[in-house]
Amino acid sequence: MSRIGKAPVVFDNTVQVSVTPANEVVVKGAKSSLKIGMLSNVSAKVEGNQVILTRNNDTKESRSLHGLYRALVQNAVTGVSKGFTKGLELQGVGYRANVAGKKLELSLGFSHPISFDIPEGIEIKVDKQTNISITGASKELVGQIAAKIRDLRPPEPYLGKGVRYSGEQIRRKAGKSAGK
Repeated sequence: MSRIGKAPVVFDNTVQVSVTPANEVVVKGAKSSLKIGMLSNVSAKVEGNQVILTRNNDTKESRSLHGLYRALVQNAVTGVSKGFTKGLELQGVGYRANVAGKKLELSLGFSHPISFDIPEGIEIKVDKQTNISITGASKELVGQIAAKIRDLRPPEPYLGKGVRYSGEQIRRKAGKSAGK
């Protein structure tokens, strides 16, 4: 039995949750709304201020999907009420970022600046030109955008220059040594 799947997802009055006939859970908050499409192995129902997910049979696939869908619904409820935030740091001489309209302008040591389009549902703030804060309702989208920005210039192990997550530790390597 899935221990995660058994627990109900509790939400407050600022969040509206409904289940469509196509087995989709729709979560609406003050700023945004999210949809979670589910397979027919797991069904959801709203009782009062909680969502209860039950599986229709006891196959291995149904058991694994039970916990997954419960976690996805919980993330959607948390996302529309509080939101998710991921932080990035730029390390390197001349590395800087700024937001211009719906674009993130990055200067990462290349011969040209990089322009990154900010998708719908994501808000990006830049502090002190080297700290980037990515905020949104969808945990998946926030993490994906943070990973895409980090992939533009991942941190390298010799000098530690590049784009890293806030608090990320980079394993440093020793440089060349003049051995005899």
